[in-house]
Amino acid sequence: MAQPATKGGSALGDGVPSARPRSRTHTWQPPTSYAAVGAHTGIELVRMSLDGRLPEAPICATLGFRLVAVEEGQAVFEGEPGEHLFNPMGTVHGGYMATLLDSALGTAVLSALPAGRAYTTVQLSVNLIRPVLDTTPTLRCEGTAVHVGRTTATAQARLVGAADGKLYAHGTATCAVFPLHGAD
Repeated sequence: MAQPATKGGSALGDGVPSARPRSRTHTWQPPTSYAAVGAHTGIELVRMSLDGRLPEAPICATLGFRLVAVEEGQAVFEGEPGEHLFNPMGTVHGGYMATLLDSALGTAVLSALPAGRAYTTVQLSVNLIRPVLDTTPTLRCEGTAVHVGRTTATAQARLVGAADGKLYAHGTATCAVFPLHGAD
């Protein structure tokens, strides 16, 4: 049976410190279907998101990262690590890094697609190099399309410290390319 929190202990057992709950609030805009926007190339759609004409993907607000730059075949995201992203070991969950990598990889592919085409990630490979802590400064994830064909695409990305370039993770993706649902 659980014990009540006491000085020097907690409901989790002796020696486990009690901590006050924290909260985090975020807001997002409902996503807009690319098909609803009309015929645009991938780079046009990504630039519309970057400059605010289209809302960013809700996952960005949820996890605290953002698209900061795009060129055809390249996309850059930045994110702020924090305690709210911790796993039970006291480091930022690997899923956060995987999500940043997947976002940069997919957006790099999208930025190279012609109008009326879409993609989805079908394979994601992530290599985590070093732990990310709540004290880790801003992370920068740079994705580059390697191959963009009619039915498949591949990309690679690196997750680095924005200020010092220290490598935290890297990854690759294979994407299926298909007609954009609802596009004319």
